Amino acid sequence: MTTTVQALAIKSRTHPRYRFQNLSSLLDGRRLRESWGQLNKSASAGIDKIDARKYAEKLVENIATLENRLKEGRYRAGIIKRVYIPKANGKKRALGLPTVEDKIVQQSVSQILQSIWEQDFLPNSYGYRPSKSAHGAVQSLCVNLQFRGYGYIVEADIKGFFDNMSHQWLMLMLKQRIDDKRLLMLIQQWLKARVQEPDGKINKSSQGTPQGGVISPVLANIYLHYVIDIWFERVVKPRLKGRAMLIRYADDFVVAFQYKHEAEKFYRVLPKRLNKFGLDISPEKTELKRFSRFLPGKQRQFQFLGFSYYWSKDRKGEARLRRRTAKMKQREAFKSISFWIKLNRHLKLSELMCSLKRKLTGFSNYFGITDNSRSITNYYNHVIRTLFKWLNRRSQRKSFNWDQYKQMLNWYMIQPLKVRKLPGLKLDWY
Repeated sequence: MTTTVQALAIKSRTHPRYRFQNLSSLLDGRRLRESWGQLNKSASAGIDKIDARKYAEKLVENIATLENRLKEGRYRAGIIKRVYIPKANGKKRALGLPTVEDKIVQQSVSQILQSIWEQDFLPNSYGYRPSKSAHGAVQSLCVNLQFRGYGYIVEADIKGFFDNMSHQWLMLMLKQRIDDKRLLMLIQQWLKARVQEPDGKINKSSQGTPQGGVISPVLANIYLHYVIDIWFERVVKPRLKGRAMLIRYADDFVVAFQYKHEAEKFYRVLPKRLNKFGLDISPEKTELKRFSRFLPGKQRQFQFLGFSYYWSKDRKGEARLRRRTAKMKQREAFKSISFWIKLNRHLKLSELMCSLKRKLTGFSNYFGITDNSRSITNYYNHVIRTLFKWLNRRSQRKSFNWDQYKQMLNWYMIQPLKVRKLPGLKLDWY
């Protein structure tokens, strides 16, 4: 953090009801240069076809021009380029690509907002936050379910969250802490920016925020902080007689209850709460389940952040919560890596193996945690069999027998994946 951002964080923490003024004056050349340094330089270009490399050719001049436009009120958000990324399940994910200049300004504003609201966010929110991660959410969920005696789970997912955020509600939420019209108008520009579809058609956005925008994650967190977190903590929990816990990562969240009737009431009320703010739950991903150590078995499980959670018994015969890669995620991973190997089998062996090793490492870094050794072993074996198949189809005669193939894997240090233990967490008494 810079000194200014630290000062904002301290002020926000010590004055919970304070509304910040004159924040737009912080968008100076120094902050814009810092934001430039934090951007992903390999990201695709926006609608103007200017990528980071081309922008950097006249970086000092470009930053100075951008600073003057912001100071004089001449800055205008550019058109967002819409692209669709295919998903493993056959569907497509819509992404919005802002211009490089928009990314720089968004990064600066994102840091300002983050420094203010980070002091307000509750500890059960794990998405898009410093020192928080998906693994932290997974571990916290497991520790609390293991030791606190919850019996019912509501797993929920918001349908098309980034596409359906209400601009009106979001601006009201931002005004809870910001009293700077220029900064609010700047954010509103990005929310209402025009979007160009792949067919060239341009639409004006009336709701939502494009996934792919630098500022989208922090705006999403602020929105759900008021819609779900604060409501659950200040309205739902005080009315309960039993224990209850909410763990949220972005728009994916799980709520645990001690008593059935309280879980059922929350399950009925949740859609009404979301509808008030222009949101809907995904029926196929939202469910109320009985989940208890007294009813072990893999048939009683729920999914959260790519993992399935179920009760089993350890060697001492005691109930223990376990986790493994969710079946759908495992199938998607198998399909994705098989397609990648087939598509890239023509590469030089050294290049192919280096890229494959990075993919294996990425999969292991996320899914290679305690209790999940069988899933990651199955993934590794699938990769090895698929690679052997396609390498031997690069020519009319076989390139490798199995012994030669294993020697080649050892040469490139392609080793079986191993699980690791996540850092221990204290019980979170939500």
